[in-house]
Amino acid sequence: MNETLKMPRHVAIILDGNGRWAKAKGMPRNYGHVQGAKTVEVICEEAYKMGIQYLTVYAFSTENWNRPQEEVDALMKLLRNYMKTCLKTAEKNRMCVRVLGEKSRLDEDIRTRIEELEEATKNNDGLHFQIALNYGGRDEIVRAARKLAERVEKGELAAEQITQQSFSDCLDTAGLPEPDLLIRTCNEQRISNFLLWQCAYTEFYFTPVAWPDFTKEELLKAVEAYNHRDRKYGGLKEE
Repeated sequence: MNETLKMPRHVAIILDGNGRWAKAKGMPRNYGHVQGAKTVEVICEEAYKMGIQYLTVYAFSTENWNRPQEEVDALMKLLRNYMKTCLKTAEKNRMCVRVLGEKSRLDEDIRTRIEELEEATKNNDGLHFQIALNYGGRDEIVRAARKLAERVEKGELAAEQITQQSFSDCLDTAGLPEPDLLIRTCNEQRISNFLLWQCAYTEFYFTPVAWPDFTKEELLKAVEAYNHRDRKYGGLKEE
């Protein structure tokens, strides 16, 4: 079936429903996050086999700090373990890993692991895998604006020289293609402060399936739906 489908180059996913999935099974929310992390590994491998070149997942938002401290602590512990697993997976699959978001709020040991992971995988030629951690679209845009403002203050750049491209170059996603397809699981139909600048022309796909139950077959359904969209970017649609 894949041969006849045009694969999106870059797929972004909002990993939603881990907690609700666990609750429905009578388990603690963290159980859902653990299963969700396993699903990320599976989908990374399947996406690359299907011909998707870039995969970006929304793992922890700037708003997630407002969750109960116990859950935040459990997520950070899971993140530490995942960094180790991700390094092994990246070595096996030649995956190039990059972390998006404001890293300064993360604990020093997590920041160190992120640096090690990015450095160890930067030359890999497999799937380009981006993990959004302590990420918020508005926060990213503000940080990019500050970078440009600093350059203007230093006299390196005139205000009238600021373009969409120079702004994009200051974002966490600098150098990455914009997402062709954004998937959100567990039936929520909002963007939740994710890749606000980058999703200007992205196709959205919403599924009732909770993230821990998301499979290769569900990814394929999203790609099939993407193939039925008319991607004219403001041009005239065919009658």
